[in-house]
Amino acid sequence: MTAHELGWSRLQNGELITAAENAGYEIFVTTDKNLKYKQNLAGRRLSIIVLMTTSWPRIRAHLAAVVATIEEARLGNYQEVEVPRSS
Repeated sequence: MTAHELGWSRLQNGELITAAENAGYEIFVTTDKNLKYKQNLAGRRLSIIVLMTTSWPRIRAHLAAVVATIEEARLGNYQEVEVPRSS
């Protein structure tokens, strides 16, 4: 589900991550490349995955890599997923 679908679209990142943790989510996927600089991520109870582009066509073209990262995610980890430009 998206933050918008959950009614969380007005929450800022720290509040959003906390809301996701409190709701029992295990994985938080975002395109906010600066998240690790803006938030203290230590001690989080979910896995944070950052897609390094906001371009849906690029994400869709490399969806297998995104899904693989999600499947391998471990609670408390932070991971960035490079999404190359299509050739």
